[in-house]
Amino acid sequence: MSACTDDTTSTDKTKGQQDDSEKTEESEANTPDSDENEAEDTKKENSEPEQQEQDKEKVAEPVYKINENSSIVPIGEKGEEKTVLLTIDDAPDGHALEMAKTLKDLDAGAIFFVNGHFLEAPEEKEVLQKIHDMGFAIGNHTYNHVYLPDLPTDEQKVEITSLNDTVEDIIGEQPKFFRAPNGANTDFTKQLVKDEGMVAMNWTYGYDYFEPYMDAEKLTKAMITGKGPEVDVPQSLLKPGANLLMHDREWTAAALEDIVQGLRDQGYKIADPSLIQTVE
Repeated sequence: MSACTDDTTSTDKTKGQQDDSEKTEESEANTPDSDENEAEDTKKENSEPEQQEQDKEKVAEPVYKINENSSIVPIGEKGEEKTVLLTIDDAPDGHALEMAKTLKDLDAGAIFFVNGHFLEAPEEKEVLQKIHDMGFAIGNHTYNHVYLPDLPTDEQKVEITSLNDTVEDIIGEQPKFFRAPNGANTDFTKQLVKDEGMVAMNWTYGYDYFEPYMDAEKLTKAMITGKGPEVDVPQSLLKPGANLLMHDREWTAAALEDIVQGLRDQGYKIADPSLIQTVE
């Protein structure tokens, strides 16, 4: 009995070893294909970030620049000439987030020029983060919205650089654009702004800070015609490349959708600030 059992066991073992050997050979035969597939997967994984980076670079290639008159103009033949730039100052005071949502719904870009004294409370910082997350450019409008020529140069510097630091702490990057309060720059601030890697700009027209146009309907008409007859501007300032100044105000927020639509109805394209040439 035991001998018979031993023979059977020996036969089974031999058969099992043969099966294992066949499986090993089969596995080894499949190994090159497996290694090749793994290599292809690795190559694909490595190439995806490279492609994403290339796509990002393509999107970021500038097609516009800000000229000495603060107008937005095409670089060569890349951009469309009949384009205007929307800018919103004194943010985020009380209506900036609402304005950003309106623009987002309209697929219209803009630069929000912010002040530091509107970014001190946690909820104000959160508003800025939301505006940035919606894809809008953030510009430097000084920390305290002061008239820079009245300050000594060291205070001028603090007004600009402290806001850059504040914005970076909130959204993770410094502003790429600068606008002085009242459009009042000095030789010192012009150089400082360049050193800080920002493009300085004023504007070509805006009316919402004049009392007659603190009304949504009147403001809409003024912005889409470029005319402000009640403030001695009977001629139209609307032209290709116009840099439109608006503010974080209730009446401007109410007029914003109609302003964008009115400009588009005339064939104007709203510029994407991410396509504006910045300081390298």
